[in-house]
Amino acid sequence: MGAVVADDGPSGVKAPDGGWGWAVLFGCFIITGFSYAFPKAVSVFFKELIREFGIGYSDTAWISSILLAMLYGTGPLCSVCVNRFGCRPVMLVGGLFASMGMVIASFCTSIVQIYLTAGVITGLGLALNFQPSLIMLNRYFDKRRPLANGLSAAGSPVFLCALSPLGQILQHEYGWRGGFLILGGMLLNCCVCGALMRPLEPPKKSEATKEPAEKKVKKKLLDFSVFKDGGFVIYALAASIMVLGLFVPPVFVVSYAKDLGYQDTKAAFLLTILGFIDIFARPICGMVAGLKWVRPRCVYLFSFAMIFNGFTDLMGSMSVDYGGLVVFCIFFGISYGMVGALQFEVLMAIVGTQKFSSAIGLVLLAEAMAVLIGPPSAGKLLDATGRYMFVFITAGIEVTTSALVLAMGNFFCIKKKSEEPHTKEEAAEREELNKSEDKTPEDAKVDSIEVEQFLKDEPEKNGEVVTNPETCV
Repeated sequence: MGAVVADDGPSGVKAPDGGWGWAVLFGCFIITGFSYAFPKAVSVFFKELIREFGIGYSDTAWISSILLAMLYGTGPLCSVCVNRFGCRPVMLVGGLFASMGMVIASFCTSIVQIYLTAGVITGLGLALNFQPSLIMLNRYFDKRRPLANGLSAAGSPVFLCALSPLGQILQHEYGWRGGFLILGGMLLNCCVCGALMRPLEPPKKSEATKEPAEKKVKKKLLDFSVFKDGGFVIYALAASIMVLGLFVPPVFVVSYAKDLGYQDTKAAFLLTILGFIDIFARPICGMVAGLKWVRPRCVYLFSFAMIFNGFTDLMGSMSVDYGGLVVFCIFFGISYGMVGALQFEVLMAIVGTQKFSSAIGLVLLAEAMAVLIGPPSAGKLLDATGRYMFVFITAGIEVTTSALVLAMGNFFCIKKKSEEPHTKEEAAEREELNKSEDKTPEDAKVDSIEVEQFLKDEPEKNGEVVTNPETCV
């Protein structure tokens, strides 16, 4: 799989934007699919668990909740592991954990044991795969990164459409124990995806000069300096508000249809429609975000996606029949896919390659709290009012508010400060140019060529986007 080098993402390495990066993208597609779809796919085994252990549906629902909590809440731990050991070793261990959790769960004799195995152990394994895969995708793609993010994000709806019917077949043929055992074997594919994450090798010429600087970066297992970046703080705040309502409609839309008097199979078909639209929305949005004019303004496209999603929730609250819910699922699938394709692309653009491993861990931790609060609070609102309309209105208001926080915070707080980091660089460049004028003609010629090449290559650095007055940072 290539030479063994330190997986620290050296800043002097230019993103290949292809080549082995397509293999990395394939691995990220599979990891994203398992990470987001697996907690939902496990729900097909809940009836069997209820029958065997004599528990309620709320008790089994904790399995999915724990899986999601581990995926989001262990973000800082994953960041520390990646910065200490590198992406590939962490993903290999994570794949073993994810598989081991499901295999052990197939022998459990109580629901608490399943919480610890299928919930905690498997959830931790998926988390140790999800975050490093995004970090490697960020290192391998720069110009094509929006498209790469869109394609990898499409793994979530694709795997959801595949794993749910597969889980039903496994339950019917082998029972929940056999199904857990087979799914555990399937999760070993995460180790294969981890093996695909080949580290980028730094240029041999610059190894001697950049080695001391890189060693200093390695000492920071979790870089809290990202909180000094106004763009990151605004993004983290907006993302936390967004996830309060983002996942609520998909959870309640099926129950909404059943409450209107439609059959279970017809109600469940709504999620199929939503997932099918989502599959195409994510890569298409990634292509649009990669356009020359759109990419520097990607943060505003992300804000539009959230407003679109929130407005769709508000309109969905007025649905009174099955046709209205179908229209809602179509537009929700489009907006949900846009949000999924852009959320990590915008974060990558804000913090850059070197701080992304720490930034994503801290953002996921902030989102974990909101993920645990969102659906349960919506359920309490439904119990209190007895009407799904208020649930959808609340979700729409929360997502729309997050869009306004991101767009207005970016426009008023970040726009004017975006040029500050570059003023020092420009001053250094001018100083180099002035020095070159005082040297001999031959030295001046050589230095001018080096400066020109430096200025030409600077925007090409891995994970960094050229900043202009219209971009977020």
